[in-house]
Amino acid sequence: MGVIQKEAQAWVVRLASGQVSERDAQVFRHWCARSRRHATAFAEARAVWSAMAPAAHAVKRAQAPVNTARRAWLGAGVAASLGLLVLRPPTDLWPAVAGLAADYATGTGEQREVALDGGVLVQMNTQTRLDAAPVQDGAASLVLLAGEAEFQAGLRGPARVRVQAGDGTVSAGSARFNIRLFGQEVCVTCLAGRLRVAQAGNDAELAAGQQLRYRPEHFGIARAVAKSDVSAWRQRLLVFKQSTLAEVVDEVNRYRPGKLILNGDALKHTRVQASFSLDRLDDVIALIQDAYGARVTRLPGGIVLFG
Repeated sequence: MGVIQKEAQAWVVRLASGQVSERDAQVFRHWCARSRRHATAFAEARAVWSAMAPAAHAVKRAQAPVNTARRAWLGAGVAASLGLLVLRPPTDLWPAVAGLAADYATGTGEQREVALDGGVLVQMNTQTRLDAAPVQDGAASLVLLAGEAEFQAGLRGPARVRVQAGDGTVSAGSARFNIRLFGQEVCVTCLAGRLRVAQAGNDAELAAGQQLRYRPEHFGIARAVAKSDVSAWRQRLLVFKQSTLAEVVDEVNRYRPGKLILNGDALKHTRVQASFSLDRLDDVIALIQDAYGARVTRLPGGIVLFG
């Protein structure tokens, strides 16, 4: 077994231990980013570990020793913590590894600017993955794999850009637009100029201040939105207008290390109108505690439970 494979297995164990600091997370990301061999080795080690989940449940129930063959792979310290993967999967670390296979990626809370050939500027928000193909016939071709980004085309001449997001595409010349892709739903907002959205035989043209959402087997209609709210993240702000507290927490979790967890339907469906600085996201914790009387339990790793 090679050195990289052994290091990958050690990282799997360390991340599953539940004792990972922000510094550990940074070191881990740098280790993965050293080469595709590192990222691939971790992905393979993680897949083997995840495949052991049923065995982990059995170990937890029966407290039986792991068999010799599995113990040989796990090593000395892994067998003792096998059940931790099931009980406490690492928060916001393993999903970020997928981004290492993309041309451009951002981690939790990270924002990044990318200038591409053809005069296209991309502002990437947190937890975003993007692939870029060479410019052909004066058009830049991009694939938004996950997350959110703002695109600006036509910075140098009449170059066009085409962005694939989900099962649809967005194309534009001189325009600035924002695309969010979470799961299978895509939200496209035109911030300046004009653009075209196409998906499965449907298409629509958007002007500045219009937004359209689509997902498999559904193509929405253009509606007017406040451009400043859509691009507030560029000013490091989160703006919520009559959003449910569950929606607020989901959005904050994209930017904040650790995880906020709501318990109770009444709390989840409470409507909120507020704005928060990305540099002071713990203000959300104070709001939920003070304004809504939620009981707060803080756990290691930035995990906060509300009840």
